[in-house]
Amino acid sequence: MAKSPETEHPVKAFGWAARDTSGVLSPFNFSRRETGEEDVRFKVLYCGICHSDLHNIRNDWGMAVYPMVPGHEIVGVVTKVGGNVKKVKVGDKVGVGCMVGSCHSCDNCANDLENYCPKMLLTYKSIYYDGTMTYGGYSDVMVCDQHFIVRWPENLPLDAGVPLLCAGITTYSPLKYFGFDKPGIHLGVVGLGGLGHVAVKFAKAFGVKVTVISTSPNKKKEAIEHLGADSFLVSRDQDQMQAAMGTLDGIIDTVSADHPLLPLIGLLKSHGKLVLVGAPNKPLELPVFPLLMGRKIVAGSIIGGMKETQEMVDFAAKHNIRADVEVIPMDYVNTAMDRLEKADVRYRFVIDVENTLKAVM
Repeated sequence: MAKSPETEHPVKAFGWAARDTSGVLSPFNFSRRETGEEDVRFKVLYCGICHSDLHNIRNDWGMAVYPMVPGHEIVGVVTKVGGNVKKVKVGDKVGVGCMVGSCHSCDNCANDLENYCPKMLLTYKSIYYDGTMTYGGYSDVMVCDQHFIVRWPENLPLDAGVPLLCAGITTYSPLKYFGFDKPGIHLGVVGLGGLGHVAVKFAKAFGVKVTVISTSPNKKKEAIEHLGADSFLVSRDQDQMQAAMGTLDGIIDTVSADHPLLPLIGLLKSHGKLVLVGAPNKPLELPVFPLLMGRKIVAGSIIGGMKETQEMVDFAAKHNIRADVEVIPMDYVNTAMDRLEKADVRYRFVIDVENTLKAVM
């Protein structure tokens, strides 16, 4: 892998960064490495705000490194490519998701599962091979190894498509891996937020019967009429939950808050699978006895490899799948974080980086 030390020809960049656990973001000047032989440099056009950005800037998971430029749902236009780059060319639209590096030699990498590589490098807050810190997409320019670049389909909107680079692959990958992509499957989707609403769209595109499970009765109309879900369960309604016991082949649980798993396990048929894709701050209680009595599985899943991520965006373009977004200016980002904490967004914030970042510097 070609390495271009930042100290030789740094690329001036600017964005918004968090400096401490308060999580307040403010303008930040920094530098990117020069474009190496395997690298793609691109101008950032849009960047989605993921719930994990909120957790990271406030150090909820205890892994923060400051200053931190968040953002791992990034789309832009190529401005420069290294000499060995064949994947894209100047002028192409490209995307970058949650990772920018891996070892390329382990079993996971050999099987297109770079997301599970022990040496996987995150798009922000990781130490890159040249010793520099990785910074995310709340910024004007990115430099990324071509292997971790996604070619952007022409008919997929940039603003509504960019959240798919995290929310999309986070739900698409387990749908495929656990066999929830086959007509005749009855799938439950827990939570109707940034992840959940995309999970419903992908599942319906696969021809799956979908039941949305939520604590909020007022989301029923949205789930069924707008997103196309087949049915809706209020998880706090004991009668509804009891009536649905043993009816689901699988469940995708997108909730990142503390919540009970026992009622969800009860909804599964024998041999059913409950797949967790949310990341709560605290450990969840796992009741074992209900698993034993139905040979049920509780599993986890996180994003997907690069081959599958490209497959996902191509599938989204073909089936007209996009996130429901609220596009915001860069200087609104702290308000957006506060609203995100209150689940006051339908369903994903996207920063218009190209048109609003320079205006606030």
